Amino acid sequence: MTIITRFAPSPTGPLHLGHAYSAIISHDMARSEGGKFYIRIENLDQSRSKKKWENQIFDDLDWLGLSWDEPVVRQSERIDRYKSYLIKFSEELGLFECICSRRDIKNALSAPHESETLLGPDGIIYPGTCRENMFSSQSKFENALRMHIKSDKNGLFSFRELGPRKGEISFSSEEFFKTVGDVVLWRKGYPAYHLACVVDDAEQKITHIVRGLDLFEATKIHTILNSRLGFKKPLYYHHRLICDENGRRLAKRHDAKSIYKYRQEGLKASDVRALIGF
Repeated sequence: MTIITRFAPSPTGPLHLGHAYSAIISHDMARSEGGKFYIRIENLDQSRSKKKWENQIFDDLDWLGLSWDEPVVRQSERIDRYKSYLIKFSEELGLFECICSRRDIKNALSAPHESETLLGPDGIIYPGTCRENMFSSQSKFENALRMHIKSDKNGLFSFRELGPRKGEISFSSEEFFKTVGDVVLWRKGYPAYHLACVVDDAEQKITHIVRGLDLFEATKIHTILNSRLGFKKPLYYHHRLICDENGRRLAKRHDAKSIYKYRQEGLKASDVRALIGF
């Protein structure tokens, strides 16, 4: 089997050490076996995505000594493709239209008859308010669309993990329903991360998905989607997270020091690699 990996950053800011760590693992995993390594630009949020950050991503990766195969996929160019999967597999996905705002969901869960609010990989678990609004092929994609997987004790799913939590990770549809709930696959105007990510990985024939442990629980969503859309399951490697001196995970929203700043300070690519354990 030819190993095919990818690195899929969002051009909403500069890369930091956490990005470098993930990109290097993904790159080296493929190249060490004569495989392919792709770059995918996850720029669905056009209000925050900037061309200057995309250019900086490529510049930083090149400076780190990474090479990638063509083509480079940009999610903003594939909107109709994502729509086509929702239309074709609406029944398999249990797709329904949702008009609830975040406030509506919080209010529904704060009602006296509701149980304790639970959090899933995407935040508050949806209470099912709009579940009867089944998707129609005539939909204009103006509202959010959610996936509903019925609770079934006999519905078993699994994915193979190669990272620190190595092993076959299994879960039931009943567990998924209780701990994840009705996942958003389409937002107002553009597809949600989960749908676009799974479709792109399948169409690019990605065999090994490398990403941080913060996305480990989200893999249950992707496993369900792979099953419902008829895709072959990839293997997963969820690596440790790179943290700052206070033990907090590096993130753009926390203004994590960028690769570009390290470069400006005169560090070499080998110095940056050493900072993250290579």
